[in-house]
Amino acid sequence: MLASVAILPVLRTTEPKDRALAQLPAAKSGSFPAPLPSVTSAVAPESPDPASPTTSRPRTTAPAKTGKPTTATTPPPAKATTLPPTKTEDGWTVTTGDGGLRTYVRPFQVAGGQAVIRMTSNGVVTLVTATPAEGFAVQKVQDSPGNMAVYFNETNHSFIIHAVWWDDRPFAEVSEVGG
Repeated sequence: MLASVAILPVLRTTEPKDRALAQLPAAKSGSFPAPLPSVTSAVAPESPDPASPTTSRPRTTAPAKTGKPTTATTPPPAKATTLPPTKTEDGWTVTTGDGGLRTYVRPFQVAGGQAVIRMTSNGVVTLVTATPAEGFAVQKVQDSPGNMAVYFNETNHSFIIHAVWWDDRPFAEVSEVGG
């Protein structure tokens, strides 16, 4: 049920706003594509009754003889992957990559839904997930890589999560309008 509510804004879209999407053949079609054929499973052959005797004998072969003894080699152990250490700053989970790039991740929960936002120390703000609560729709507005707002809207009522990269650190503000 939650997944169907989350996709409602997509399903309610009348036409693509992206010019490249509007040029795709599927955008011009008013109908859904034909369904794929159903998968059929092959019938397994009947196995003989284990109690009945068999008339054939299993074939065996002797190992080939070579002049040199064989030795088994084991592959080297896989290199263990280590995750960068994490710390928490002002509610943000922070990791630092090998190149020194810091990544900040934080979940937000409001009565209109929940969102997870990621920011990087090079000033890029991204929406990881956004799930509206029942009766709400979600909308993302981003006018620059370092400035984004996530709206959870219902009639005459909105919750806004505004996230910006500011002064070399993440900043987020949650507000409610209407109600």
